[in-house]
Amino acid sequence: MSKKEELVEKLIKTIIAEEGGIVDENGIKKIKDPSGVMAIKTKTVRVQSWGDKGVYLTQATSVEETPRMGCGVMELDGTGSLDWTLTYDEYDYVIDGILEIQVDGRSVIGTEGDIIYIPKGTHVVFNTPSSTRYAYFAYPIDAVEEIL
Repeated sequence: MSKKEELVEKLIKTIIAEEGGIVDENGIKKIKDPSGVMAIKTKTVRVQSWGDKGVYLTQATSVEETPRMGCGVMELDGTGSLDWTLTYDEYDYVIDGILEIQVDGRSVIGTEGDIIYIPKGTHVVFNTPSSTRYAYFAYPIDAVEEIL
């Protein structure tokens, strides 16, 4: 990282801190209240390639921050899918695009603003006809952390 980039990063972190927020090691902006209430700015979550072709994700919270429940952001770019058996309960909130959850030959489809629940132990295929960005919320987080 150049000195100019380091200066810009330091400036951004200072501005965010003055607004009552922090930027974590992944560049995710979070506003944390002493009570434990936290706002995660999903627009600041930058996903990274994960496993299969066309699958990207970033875990937005750590076990230290939220010891029982976790969340992150996932994207599918339409070039692949994710075949998965969940070892935890999960809610998926569709931020953008179309999220298709295939289970036992059937499809549950969510579009922007929809929430999809997937119970622990369910075998699914995450798919999209074009692209999608969604937030996932999983319980318990330690089951998710073992995978990531």
